[in-house]
Amino acid sequence: MNARCRSPAGEPWPVSAPRPSLGAVPATSSALLRRAHTAALTTFRRLPAPVRRSLVRAGTPGFTVGAVLVVEHGDAVLVLRQPHREGWSLPGGLLDRREPPHRGVERELREETGLRVRVGLPVVTQVNAALRRVDVVYGLRVAERPQVRPGGEAHEAAWLSPGEVLSHCDGSTREILELFARAREAGAQDGELLDGAR
Repeated sequence: MNARCRSPAGEPWPVSAPRPSLGAVPATSSALLRRAHTAALTTFRRLPAPVRRSLVRAGTPGFTVGAVLVVEHGDAVLVLRQPHREGWSLPGGLLDRREPPHRGVERELREETGLRVRVGLPVVTQVNAALRRVDVVYGLRVAERPQVRPGGEAHEAAWLSPGEVLSHCDGSTREILELFARAREAGAQDGELLDGAR
């Protein structure tokens, strides 16, 4: 079939012959899977953005995201007592919709302690797959111990040594503090190549 048609500019365009069906082309099962995968991705890309987001959310595990701040003065850490937590916990909480973690932790600290701060980059991110929770952990060292006024969900504040906090806090706070301490050790950010290039 060498039929020809004309473009809008009047130039001839060749019309290719129809391709043989997949049944006529010998292919291995892996080749068929690759084709199906490519076709699925192409179809997915052409869907409207809200539909794509809904499909991704339906097919992936949901995690809550929070931000936590470790405020240190000398050898002490600022901790809070909150009715929904067992023992001492760190200032912080869940992020509001579309809220970046640094703004969320600054907001939470202001609500829970009355302190206004500006945080730097996160020190570490703690992912608890069992609880389906992600916490972005920030650190702040202060030269002078500020006046803390518990508020919001916090009804008591204290400055305790890390050892005291670890012995009187819930599991989530313990995991965050232990990960925070490990992240600040020399060489903790360095990885290594386990397998040589092939």
